This record gives sequence, structure tokens and C-alpha cells, in this order.
Amino acid sequence: MPNGAQTLIRGLVDAGVDVCFANPGTSEMHFVAALDDVPEMRPVLCLFEGVATGAADGYARMAERPACTLLHLGPGLANGLANLHNARRARTPIVNLVGDHALGHKPLDAPLESDIDALAGSVSGWLRRTHDVADLGTDAAEAVAAAAEGQIATLIVPADISWTEGGKAAPTALGARSGAIPSDFAAVTAALTSGEPAAILLGGAATRGAELEAAARIARATGAKLLCETFPARLERGAGAPEVERLAYLADAASAQLAGVRHLILIGAASPVTFFAYPGKPGDLVPEGCQVHPLAPTPQQAAAVLLPLAHQVAPEAAPALAAARRPDRPTGPLTAESAADAIGALLPEDAIVVDESNTSGLWLPGATAGAPRHDWLTLTGGAIGQGMPVATGAAVACPRRPVLCLESDGSAMYTMQALWTQARENLDVTTVIFDNRSYAILNLELQQVGAAAAGERARGLLDLSRPELDFVALANGMGVPAAKATTAEEFTAQLERALADPGPYLIDCVVPPVV
Repeated sequence: MPNGAQTLIRGLVDAGVDVCFANPGTSEMHFVAALDDVPEMRPVLCLFEGVATGAADGYARMAERPACTLLHLGPGLANGLANLHNARRARTPIVNLVGDHALGHKPLDAPLESDIDALAGSVSGWLRRTHDVADLGTDAAEAVAAAAEGQIATLIVPADISWTEGGKAAPTALGARSGAIPSDFAAVTAALTSGEPAAILLGGAATRGAELEAAARIARATGAKLLCETFPARLERGAGAPEVERLAYLADAASAQLAGVRHLILIGAASPVTFFAYPGKPGDLVPEGCQVHPLAPTPQQAAAVLLPLAHQVAPEAAPALAAARRPDRPTGPLTAESAADAIGALLPEDAIVVDESNTSGLWLPGATAGAPRHDWLTLTGGAIGQGMPVATGAAVACPRRPVLCLESDGSAMYTMQALWTQARENLDVTTVIFDNRSYAILNLELQQVGAAAAGERARGLLDLSRPELDFVALANGMGVPAAKATTAEEFTAQLERALADPGPYLIDCVVPPVV
């Protein structure tokens, strides 16, 4: 008779979850041992829980089905919370497994005892603790079904539930539950055909595939401005893809994009607000007098409403598609702009770009808009340290596609351990570190909040040059070959070589700060 851990893994595999990004501890050892009994589950070891949770996010964004994590008690979960926050904001399906003390051991208040439910509740749309091994198969199946709705489903498994025999498979296969799909488009149709300025803001599944094409057809037929979230979970773009403008990060720029709009149609996206409060500026970006139409607030609804809406208002329209074009290979000084030109000139077809470049990425959208078709994954929740873990998971999900991770130096230091997993799994990930020796985004925020006159001690908290970080040595120490580029020619040559060779590679791209 199988024990609980065997039942759990078998239940996950039967429900379509066959990759586990893990950083286990003592309470999860029976799960680890059971991996030999269920060879269909692929375990991927991560040296930090934030890498495991970020990798599960990247995997699910590209595979369009959940991966699972395996985390150790409350402290292990706490170490992974930042990237679970990003995954929650991306509406990524993740089955988040957290081991706990045996039921009889919990009252003893052992050193690692903590309130796992409270920690998990901050990021989970579905949360359950298994109390009986007989329930574990059903709990696993329901966790997968809940995650498939576009949320984090956390299942807490006490150690004795894992080691106890008597686990049973789920009695029936459980599919994803879905809410009601809106069917009345009358108000939205009237708004789009009223002649008044309108904008469509896309998010979730609406930023790729047939749904994005349908949105572009609607915009072309009605004259509506087509926008997507500032940080989309996954945006299909490049030559031949529908053109969509990302809502700007800076409040003034976003307000300019929305100025004069009388109807704002939300499809898979929330009503736009600023990321932070700024003195003397409103936080709500909806223009005064604009009517908001939340047509499809969930990812599943976004995928379902766009095709019938396009059939109603744009039956004959063709979408506006990006033309094929590339920048010339840059020469001379290496800057964020010349690095973007090199990336645009060399980006391979069907690439997956994971972008956490922050201020150094200012020129990337323009330089890559006409590159061959690719996917662009962004920092959805703003918690830095997402880039390299997400790239790791995306490479596991899509082993035949090149992955390019565009990473800022400060963010890179949160989750550098992802490089070790890339080397261990021989993943085809090229990482570019925009090395400007500064938390440059915070220099920008100093200005935005009116604190730009801060003195030397304050500015020192944003400086990464004392001592300078040696990213080549850090990468080599984790088994990833690396090189430093200080001119545009060096960077272009290194990037071309890295993209051509399989396996992980890191380029330390030394650029002056934009801010």
C-alpha cells in the first residue's frame, strides 16, 4: 500500500503536474524518497526557495500548466514569498507544496514551528492542510484544479501524513473550475462604436495567441487605442505579431497615454493605478470622465470574450502587425542603448525573453519590436529577484527554445543561485547583467517622490560600486561560463556566441547608469 508521499506525487502526475522545483528539508524527506517510485515526476533542485518559486512561475507561464514547488516549513515558504507574490500578480498557476511538522509534534513548539497558514494565505488563492492520509489524493487533485484557475494553490502536508500508509488516488479526475463568462457585450460594443475615444487594456491570456490578434482587430476596426499592462506575464511580440503598446511605468507618461479616453475596456487586466503614491499626484490613472468597462476580469474570461467581441465589432478587420526590422550592430561605447541595439540585431526566432532590466531596459522595446517572433516575460509584481529564476523555469518548460534573461545588477544579487540550477540542468539560458553599479531605479524614485536633494549618505544606500561585484567570478563559481563586455563590439560578439552555443552563459554588460 503506498504511503502519503507516493500518493501525493502520483496524484500530481495524474493531474498533469510533472515538474517539481524543490528545496526540501526534513519534513519533506518521504516526498524526496518517493520520487524514485514515481519516475514521471521531474525534480529540479534549487539552492534557494526564491529560485524554486520563481522557476515554477516561469515554467507555468510558458507551459500553460502548473509546476509544483516543494518548500520546507514556514521559513522555507517565507524565503520563497517574494516570487510567489510576483506569480500571484501574474495569475500564474502554481501548486505550492509546503511540508510541516508531524501533527503530534506541532504542540511541542519545536524551533521551526510557525504559522504556515498565515504566511501562505498572503499569496494563495486556495489553501488547504491535509489531516488524513486518506484525503491526500483528493487534496492533490483539487490543488491542481484550483491552480489551473490562474492562482497559487498551497497544500500543507504534515510529515506524518507523508510517511503513513493508506493513501488513495482521487476518485475522479478534477478539471479546472471556471467562473461565468460574460455574454452581454452590448455596453462595450456601444462604447467601441460610439465615436468617443476608447482604449482597450489587455492582461492575462489576452496578450498572446488568437486573443491578442482579436484585440488588435477590434482596435483596428474601431480606432480604439490598444494597450497592455505595464508588466505583462507573457506578451507575444515581434515581426508579424500584433502591435500593442505597454502602459508606461511613470505616472505622467501613463496619464499621457490615457489622456482624453472616454471609455476604458478592461480585458484580463485591472483598472490602472500608479505603482506608488507620489506627492501631489493622483494614484488612479483613469482620466476624469472616463467610463471603465471591466469586461473580463479573470484570465479565463479574457480568453473567452475577445473572439466573440471581435466577431461583433470587427468581422472583416485585419490586425496591425509589426514589420520586420532590426537595428544595425552597434559600435563604440557600450551603453544601455547600444546593448539594446545588439539584442535587437541578434535576437533569435522563437526566443523567450525574461526582462528584469529595469532602467537599463528603456530602449529594449523599440530595438526588438521588429525582431523575429518571441515571447516577453516581465516583472509582474515588482518584487526584484525574479529574472533568473523565471528564465530557469521557462527553459525547463521549453527546452528547444533559446532563453535570454535581461537582468539588472542589483536584482541579480537576490537570486544568483539560479545559475547553479541552470548549470546542473544544462539549460539554454543566456543571462545579460546590465552592470551599472547602482540601484538606478531608486535614484529615479528619489526624484519622483521629491527627495532628489538627498545627500551623500542617502545616495550611498543606492550605490553598488564599493566594492564592485564580479559577476564573471560569481557565474564561474556556480558552473556557468561568463565574460565581461565593456564596448559595444565586445558585447555584440559575446552575445552572438552565447546565443549560438547551447547551455547557460552569462555576460557582464558594463554600462553607465541611465538615471
